[in-house]
Amino acid sequence: MSPTDRVDRTGDATEKLSTGSGVPRTRNGVTAVLRRPELASIVGAVGVFVLFMVVAPSFRSLDSFATVLYTASTLGIVALAVGLLMIADEFDLSTGVAVTTTALAASMMSYNWHLQTWVGSLLALAVALAVGFFNGWMVTKTGVPSFLITLATFLMLQGLNLAVTKMITNAVATPTISDMQGFEICRRIFAGSFSVFGVSVKITVLWWVLFVLVAHVVLFRTKFGNWVFAVGGNPSAARAVGVPVDRVKIILFMVVAASCWFVGQHNLYNFDSIQAGQGVGNEFFYIIAAVVGGVAMTGGKGTAVGTAVGALIYGMTTQGIVYAGWNPDWLKFFVGAVLLLAVLSNNSFSKFTEARK
Repeated sequence: MSPTDRVDRTGDATEKLSTGSGVPRTRNGVTAVLRRPELASIVGAVGVFVLFMVVAPSFRSLDSFATVLYTASTLGIVALAVGLLMIADEFDLSTGVAVTTTALAASMMSYNWHLQTWVGSLLALAVALAVGFFNGWMVTKTGVPSFLITLATFLMLQGLNLAVTKMITNAVATPTISDMQGFEICRRIFAGSFSVFGVSVKITVLWWVLFVLVAHVVLFRTKFGNWVFAVGGNPSAARAVGVPVDRVKIILFMVVAASCWFVGQHNLYNFDSIQAGQGVGNEFFYIIAAVVGGVAMTGGKGTAVGTAVGALIYGMTTQGIVYAGWNPDWLKFFVGAVLLLAVLSNNSFSKFTEARK
């Protein structure tokens, strides 16, 4: 990008500054805060937290917080990557089944080829990256919307998961691999636990925090982050100033696939056996977490922290309903209501801040 191109550090893709001015308009601190894409989600997270602290006494324990963080982390790892892709104005509907695909691949390759489990996991990572590359390449080379390309991938992976698993194992679940070499070290990496004040916390929480920090730095401190916002804000203008739009999108699809692989390995080493039909429908929760966290459906706007807050809201909601003793059948209604409120709030904040420019 030329020196006159800039991405606003609030997460909005902005137009190129005029060469004559060269200096961005100053904003007071309050306006800068109001322009943060994740502001509405933070307010919502506080509201959900207060609600369940009041109505669910068991929600107040440290063990409950650990469970909430675990739920949020397994969702948030994929939601983070999905959010980055959405900032670039693309979608991936294959994520839910891709998580299961990578777990099935690692399990069956390790078991049937008599490999150490970490080798099977690395081979599964190669499978995941190939799927991500396929999605990105098809989207960029055909011009077909990513919604349709990844919907097709979703259906193909769903069929492969069931058909290949039944063909190889004569069942719909993989055999146990807990007695194979390498399982314990992989379990510690992907599904281990550590103690904080006597409370057991899953290691996925640490991985989630680390990934969010890395994504934040990449988005707001690197050239690639500028490219992501530029591609989502105005791909034609980005391409005109030398941004490799197709490459950026393919890389982001592969990052999404890698995040699916990571959560898939967690599921494998946490539960030992994988059902071929798992994961269907989770792709929507990943998108919901990103949108609730302030990522724009039209691209060009969002933050890594916002996706984390969106995942945390989901974690508090799913576990809070259980702790409050409410009928869990209302869960999806509640999640849908949160999504609607988040979208309306984000639109209201956007209109308000645009009016103050």
